Amino acid sequence: METFRILIVEDEGIVALQIKHELEQFGHAVTGICNSGEKALESVEAVRPDLVLMDIKLSGVMDGVETAGILSARHDLPIVFLTAHSEEAMLERASDTEPYGYIVKPFDTTDLQVGIRMAIRKHQADREKMRLTEALKQSLEKVKLLSGYLPICMSCKKIRDDRGYWEAIEQYISRHSEAEFTHGICPGCMVKLYPGYAPPPS
Repeated sequence: METFRILIVEDEGIVALQIKHELEQFGHAVTGICNSGEKALESVEAVRPDLVLMDIKLSGVMDGVETAGILSARHDLPIVFLTAHSEEAMLERASDTEPYGYIVKPFDTTDLQVGIRMAIRKHQADREKMRLTEALKQSLEKVKLLSGYLPICMSCKKIRDDRGYWEAIEQYISRHSEAEFTHGICPGCMVKLYPGYAPPPS
């Protein structure tokens, strides 16, 4: 069973300790318990968790929604909101931070465990999607490097690069793509250069 490092941001001490106990029962490590958004930001900077359980309503200058927004902007972390039924009016604000889930209080251990695992898996899937998108973007950029007009010598067939230097066409293509070259000789050149070794015309 996978285990994760989790930060609890909850200003009700008894609730926070209950969550900590249940998380540790599942084998997760609690990196800290914070009762304010300011402390949560400091804790994430000090010890990077795999996931943040964030109470929407917090005492202090920042509530959970504002804290989650700052964490999302600074760190690539999945955030799961802890919310009560009476806080539905805040959920629209919370959705702007693109959280990875909501757990409604009071909750049982199954809700907590399932919510955490779903959030982690979705976050992993999002990171893989970003990786593939970046790889595709880089591939397309390589293709674009060989698009458009290429200045090529009429005689020796060298290509002039963007710095004004002339280089062999195979060197230019190798430098601007992932293509590799092997050398051979075509039948026409074989007849012209090595007539004695050229096969008879079919």
